[in-house]
Amino acid sequence: MDHENHGHHSHQQAMGNAHEHHHTETQASSGSPHKMEDQKGHDEHAGHHTADFLKRFWICLVITIPVLLLSQMIQQWAGFKLRFTGDKYILLAISSFVFIYGGGPFLTGLVRELKHRVPGMMTLVAVAITAAYVYSTAVVFGLPGMDFFWELATLIDIMLLGHWLEMRSQMAASRALESLVALLPAVVHIERNQEVTDIPLQQLQNNDIIIVKPGEKIPADGLIIEGSSYVNESMLTGESVPVQKGKDEKVIGGAVNGDGALKIQVTGTGNDSYLNKVISMVQSAQGTKSRTQNLAGKVAMWLTIISISIGIITLVVWLAAGKTLPFALERMVTVMVTSCPHALGVAIPLVVAISTTLSAMHGLLIRNRTAFENARKITTIIFDKTGTLTKGSHEIQQIIPLTNQYTPDEILQYAAAIQQNSEHHIAHGIIRKLKQKNLPLWKSTDFRYMQGVGVTGSVNGKKVVAAGPNYFKEQQKEPPVIPNEIDQSTDTINYVLIDDTPAGIITLADSIRETSAKAIATLKEMKIKSFLLTGDNEKEAAAVAQKLGMDGYLANVLPHEKQSKVKEFQDKGEIVAMTGDGVNDAPALAQADVGIAIGSGTDVAAETADIILVNSDPQDVVQMIAFGRATYRKMVQNLVWAVGYNIIAIPLAAGILYPAFMLSPAMGAVLMSASTIVVAINAKLLKVD
Repeated sequence: MDHENHGHHSHQQAMGNAHEHHHTETQASSGSPHKMEDQKGHDEHAGHHTADFLKRFWICLVITIPVLLLSQMIQQWAGFKLRFTGDKYILLAISSFVFIYGGGPFLTGLVRELKHRVPGMMTLVAVAITAAYVYSTAVVFGLPGMDFFWELATLIDIMLLGHWLEMRSQMAASRALESLVALLPAVVHIERNQEVTDIPLQQLQNNDIIIVKPGEKIPADGLIIEGSSYVNESMLTGESVPVQKGKDEKVIGGAVNGDGALKIQVTGTGNDSYLNKVISMVQSAQGTKSRTQNLAGKVAMWLTIISISIGIITLVVWLAAGKTLPFALERMVTVMVTSCPHALGVAIPLVVAISTTLSAMHGLLIRNRTAFENARKITTIIFDKTGTLTKGSHEIQQIIPLTNQYTPDEILQYAAAIQQNSEHHIAHGIIRKLKQKNLPLWKSTDFRYMQGVGVTGSVNGKKVVAAGPNYFKEQQKEPPVIPNEIDQSTDTINYVLIDDTPAGIITLADSIRETSAKAIATLKEMKIKSFLLTGDNEKEAAAVAQKLGMDGYLANVLPHEKQSKVKEFQDKGEIVAMTGDGVNDAPALAQADVGIAIGSGTDVAAETADIILVNSDPQDVVQMIAFGRATYRKMVQNLVWAVGYNIIAIPLAAGILYPAFMLSPAMGAVLMSASTIVVAINAKLLKVD
């Protein structure tokens, strides 16, 4: 699979290298985690360049007024005369200032583009304004003809304005990142030696104990050690409803605390925090280029070469047709200005910036842009069952007493008493149920773990065993008859024996997520096949796959076999997406065309996944594919518009409709800027459904 190089790009080829003078500095190095201040610094730097273009525009616009007044052609059109000794030298001096000061960024851009051997928009603009300036200067010093200093000045004004508008729309896309940084509070309430004091956020360290009052923002990732509250993480995970959090649960820095006070032990500050990892990942994804972006870069480069060639051909053809040099030169300049691939330069990067930022704000983190674009081609999705389509936590379904000696609650208490020493998911499910029922947890002694069988110990002076069917095989005894109300295809059965007598049965099941069936149904509508991949037995896998209406299942698959299962599908010509929890699924995620780590929660460092979904919701997989398709559509629309505009504009600029219609250089520049704005608006219309 084609994994992108996530390293730092020294210059942005997809921009046709046009904006190197401001993009190189704003581009974040994706190789290492970034400090939040870095993001602010980058944005301020980009903001400085944007402001510089606006300042140059206003100054040049004011100076254009005397240029227009002193131009012979404008005087003829307006029907006034303003002639005095040395007027043409004053016009030359003022125009020279506009050329050097206003045209400066384009001239330095030309040098940079040629140095990198990637001629782009700056080259076109620079060649056009230099040709106009040199010819007009020659006219001042005696060459027959009429100068077009006024066209040069208005052209530079429009170019500066167009460039400023484009840079501003680029900046807007990264502002959402700034808003992520702004999520953290400046001051933190910290508890030290039983006293609460306020310290600046920068001084906060891991393992500090902090107090977060109702309505405040959580300053860092951490673990709740006291209190419970509803926490709003929507800005970070896209989860619209506030989530209830209590003791021993994780919270994310930047989330907003609800109505309860929380005491939190800090686990991640600064570069280690979830927020920082997200910002780094977004910057990295915006910096890496996909195939579509590289295509746009190539098209922009070729368009530049074609435009310069057509410009020169236009000059030669009009001169050969007997037209004057000023006329032929004006047509050449118009071709070069009109065909400036500004729209093409902004077409893809702007969609990239907007889509990556929007994704991050909806709990969808893109690490590999090519994989994200390839999401539109997916034909098969393989879901890892536990924790993806199911909740990954075994919940008690039924407690059935086998004698009249014990009530269901007592059976639960005996089981919980010995299971409290176990780390097994069955043990967690039993303890959870006990807490839900507010029953006391009894003490147990002589705990012993029986591998692959169950656990045993003493509770209230009685010998208690909590075990699966294997216990009876080992003891060579007949297991109790399982009541009909138990669904053996989906439920895990745990027997509770007290003093060697079967006292009851506890059944547990990994419940299917509420959104799973809807997600699978939507994938069917999208003509995408879905398969279940699990280490569970055939019966259990078939039951879940059937319940969800999936296309099939792969059961009894060991972690190391997952990768080869993905490859089998690829060998049949399928474009495969694999969704897993990113831990034991790493090789399979890397093998898949699109690797999706799901339910990573705050652990966004799922290194092998191309896309990370913060929430464990299978609906997010569907949303990601739909958003991938929408993003690609926007890129194609922008490319078609940018290229199509040039196909029509270049012949008009060359004078194909002369004498019926003539496009002036200034009008060409207006059209070029307008096409850029159309592309920018189209990119802004991108939305996550």
